Amino acid sequence: MEVRHDWTVEEVQALFDQPFMDLVFAAQQVHRQYHDPNKVQVSTLLSIKTGACPEDCKYCPQSAHYRTDVDRERLLEVERVLDAAEKAKTSGATRFCMGAAWKNPKERDMPYLLDMVRGVKSMGLETCMTLGMISGDQANELAEAGLDYYNHNLDTSPEFYGNIITTRTYQDRLDTLSHVREAGMKICSGGIIGMGESSRDRAGLLVELANLPTHPESVPINMLVKVKGTPLESVDDVDPFDFVRIIAVARIIMPQSAVRLSAGREDMNEQMQALCFMAGANSVFYGCKLLTTPNPGEDKDMQLFAKLGINRTEQSAKPDEVQAQELLGQVAQRVAARPSKDDLFYDASV
Repeated sequence: MEVRHDWTVEEVQALFDQPFMDLVFAAQQVHRQYHDPNKVQVSTLLSIKTGACPEDCKYCPQSAHYRTDVDRERLLEVERVLDAAEKAKTSGATRFCMGAAWKNPKERDMPYLLDMVRGVKSMGLETCMTLGMISGDQANELAEAGLDYYNHNLDTSPEFYGNIITTRTYQDRLDTLSHVREAGMKICSGGIIGMGESSRDRAGLLVELANLPTHPESVPINMLVKVKGTPLESVDDVDPFDFVRIIAVARIIMPQSAVRLSAGREDMNEQMQALCFMAGANSVFYGCKLLTTPNPGEDKDMQLFAKLGINRTEQSAKPDEVQAQELLGQVAQRVAARPSKDDLFYDASV
């Protein structure tokens, strides 16, 4: 399978329209060409600033436009973030993502953000941040501090986008991705399924991602978590087979990217997740919470990995140190290492 950047919506829609078994089989073949089929990368996300976001994203419980149960919190202290990163590493994460509910970071916040990146990087973890829109100068500062990945989702197709968000444009999102790439960082960008979009909109989202000059290194696919108080709290559920289809199509048209199961896994049974891995998913957000929404506990994930014969990718090591890989079957150790609800770190990335 060649790597392309000239996909059309019609071509991608034709993939969606294939018989389910044919599509998953084709995706698994592509997956095996570029990836170890029994390895999954594990990331953890900490909400470093929660709630009161000025954006009006209709899916988001952190938006100041809606009344939800999410409490507003200020930017966390650097020490608390680094403590959470240490616990995440102990629990098996190889990448630590930090997310702030902002339209864009203010200059007064940048020194603290840069210290967070440097501190997490020094632990031997890969670093990722999602801070909203960033300028070219901010992207360069983050890259110089050692940020590996920047997450900025496109969410949906350009045509459906205005039905979900009005406080920033689609081009704003593409501009941020350009700043990130020009600064030399890797891109984490995907979307959300189940917001009332059509199959063609799902194809349009994937075309936008696949036709970027360089494919995102990580493509998170989120299944909408419906939250009371948001405009999308009553939309219809996503059909599980339709969700597996988008995983498969993403794998086929972005063969080198990590395709990540993100929000919504708490509502997926083991069989559905297994089909997603068969269709080419090879990364998960790991831990008891994904920003402000539930996520399977790491003990449940380790049990599922053991059933499927899946291994996590090797943990990162501190410079000049060698760290032993923990045995997959030792679920009890993962449970003992799992942080308490007060530790404030969560698995995921949107």
